[in-house]
Amino acid sequence: MSNDEFRAAMSRLAAGVVLVTAFEPPLAADGPRGEDVGMTATAFLSVSLDPPLVLVSLREGSRMDDLLDEQPLWAVSVLAESQRHIAGRFAMKGRLSDRLLFDDIPYARGEASGAPLVGGALATLECRTEQRVPAGDHTLVIGRVLTARVPSTDGGPLTYFRGRYRQLG
Repeated sequence: MSNDEFRAAMSRLAAGVVLVTAFEPPLAADGPRGEDVGMTATAFLSVSLDPPLVLVSLREGSRMDDLLDEQPLWAVSVLAESQRHIAGRFAMKGRLSDRLLFDDIPYARGEASGAPLVGGALATLECRTEQRVPAGDHTLVIGRVLTARVPSTDGGPLTYFRGRYRQLG
């Protein structure tokens, strides 16, 4: 089986789209301020109700993987179908900084995580890493959910199917 065959088969599985965010604290108290970091993910799922656990799959060595190896607090915004532009923006590879990516996106800072929670998201969760599991070229990050909110019930979820963002219906 080739990578292309595997990728084609898995593209037939529809997935919800989330924005995973975290706050990268400054390296030194007198240095530059910290920075918000974000990453679009489709490999996100609920693991357990008691305790409340979720899982996100991160590309090994990615900025988010490296950050969550050091920073245990992070957040997830479940994107609405109207937020396709946000998903696309944070899915770009090779960017140097996320600072400009957050500029025109409404968000609130999570009380438990300090991470950005996207305005208009269908749901938001704040998490603390419980476990990191190496899995091939990815890291599975299991997080305990500290807060869960449903700020918006308008619209449907943004989904990803056959290599494109889609709407249900």
